[in-house]
Amino acid sequence: MATTQPAYVLLEDGAWFPGTARHSFPHTPGEVVFTTNLTGYQEVFTDPSYLGQIVVMTATMIGNYGTNDEDMESGRPQVTAVVVRELARQHSSWRATGALDAWLAERGIPIIEGIDTRRLTRHIRSAGAMRGIVALGEQPSDEARRALDASPRMEGLDLASRATVPDEREVGDGSARFHVVAYDFGMKRNILRILTSLGCRVTVVPATTPAARVQELGPDGVFLSNGPGDPAAVRYVLPEIRHLADTGLPTFGICLGHQLLALAFGGETDKLPYGHRGGNHPVRDFQTERVLITSQNHGFAVRGTSKVVSGTKALEVTHRNLNDDTVEGVRHLELPAFGVQYHPEASPGPHDAQGHFREFVQALDSQRLSRY
Repeated sequence: MATTQPAYVLLEDGAWFPGTARHSFPHTPGEVVFTTNLTGYQEVFTDPSYLGQIVVMTATMIGNYGTNDEDMESGRPQVTAVVVRELARQHSSWRATGALDAWLAERGIPIIEGIDTRRLTRHIRSAGAMRGIVALGEQPSDEARRALDASPRMEGLDLASRATVPDEREVGDGSARFHVVAYDFGMKRNILRILTSLGCRVTVVPATTPAARVQELGPDGVFLSNGPGDPAAVRYVLPEIRHLADTGLPTFGICLGHQLLALAFGGETDKLPYGHRGGNHPVRDFQTERVLITSQNHGFAVRGTSKVVSGTKALEVTHRNLNDDTVEGVRHLELPAFGVQYHPEASPGPHDAQGHFREFVQALDSQRLSRY
C-alpha cells in the first residue's frame, strides 16, 4: 500500500481544504467543480466535458467497484484532478480489472482523499465555481499560490479545439440506413453507440471542419457533440453550423453542441454560478409536460426567459431546469434543428431523455422522404 502524505485543495479566494494523497504529483491547477453522481465515476473522469477541471465527488466513498475498460467515455481520463472524502481501499465487482487509485496514478491524474467534500461543495455553491489547485504539503505554499494565479480562467477558454479529434473517422456499418456527420467538440463514446444502434453510420469530424466539407460527405443529418470550455470561444464553427442548418439538414446538439446551435442563430450564453453536474437534475419538457431526470455536466447555459431565447426570434425554449429555471432545450421554429443542454446518452445517469436520439432519427427519416 502506498504511503499517504499531506495534500490540500486551495481555491483562488484563499479558502483551502486539507487532505492526503497516496501518490506524489506536481502542483495541478484547474477549475474546481462538484458532481452529485453516486456511481459512474469512471465515466465522469473520462468525459471530455470535464477537461481542465478538478472534480469534487460528493458521494462519500469512491472507488468501491474498481475500474474497467468498458466504462470509458474517451480514451483517457479528462479531468485535471479528483477530490474525494474516502477512497476505497478495496474494490469488489466482477467487471473490475483494477483499482481506481492505481488507474488514475498510472495516467498521471492526482487524487486527494480525506477532504471535507461537504464543506468544499457548500463553499462552491455559495461562492461559485472558481480556479483552484491541488498540491502536496501541510498547507498552501507561495509556489502553489503563484501557480494558481497564473492558471487560465474558464471564461473565454476554447477547450473544444483540444478535445476534438485530429482527423475524420467512420463509425458504424457502412450499409446503415442513415449517414450522420458528427462535429466532435469532445464527444462521449456512448453517443456513437446509441446513434449506430439506431441505424446510423457516423462520420466524426474535427471541430474546425468547414460546412463545404460536410456537404461533400452527403449526410442525412448533422450532430453537434458535447465538449468543454466556453461556448462563446468556439465562434469559428458558428457560421458552419448556421449554413448547414439553413440547408434543411436535421441538426441535433447536446450540451456544448446545444449552446453552439443557439449562438449560431443569434442566441447568447452565460456562465452559471457553479454549473450543473450529476445524474439527478429535473427538467420539464414543455411539449409533453413530463419531468425528466437528467444527467448533466456543464458550466455555461443558453440565456433565456419563459419560452424565449435571448437575442433571437428563430428559436424557442422547449425545456427548462426545475432547480434554477435555466434553459435546457431549444428548437428552431422553421428548420429541423434542436438541442438539449443535458445528456440523453447518460453514462452515467438516468435514461429518461434517451428518446431525443429517436426523435433525431425520425427527423432524418422525414427529411429523406421529403426528397422524393
